[in-house]
Amino acid sequence: MPSDLWLSMVSLGGVVLGGALSFGVQHQTQRSAERAEERRRGLALAESRRAERLAQLERFIEVTADAERCAFDRPTSWTAGDDWHEATQAVMNRVWVSERLIRLTFPLAVHEAARAYFLDLNRVVWEGLPDGESVRDYLEANRLAFLDAARVAVA
Repeated sequence: MPSDLWLSMVSLGGVVLGGALSFGVQHQTQRSAERAEERRRGLALAESRRAERLAQLERFIEVTADAERCAFDRPTSWTAGDDWHEATQAVMNRVWVSERLIRLTFPLAVHEAARAYFLDLNRVVWEGLPDGESVRDYLEANRLAFLDAARVAVA
């Protein structure tokens, strides 16, 4: 009888050991699958944020280009309510909103560069430049600083 008891105990031990190993492998597999899913979600979120940032950059560049055209078309004298003023006011409002959205979704360095560009652009549009100065040349440094900061942020 003692040999039957030992045989039963060894058999039971084998079942317990096999069950424990099976549980351990399943647990590790589940944890590995969860980590892989978390990485996939993280990558999807990062790509989604990158796409959102690129869309906001596109919008900002588009509305600032419209504002630059307003600066180029700026009449020597204008009054509130005339056609140029009304159209320009609408464009500058869009630039203002777009610049604020840059602040919400980008690092501070990108927003600071966008803000400097916006302030220069706002000055050129509403106040103009002295004769002989070029709108393009006046805006170029801050425009390039903004584009460089944005490139680093979306890379």
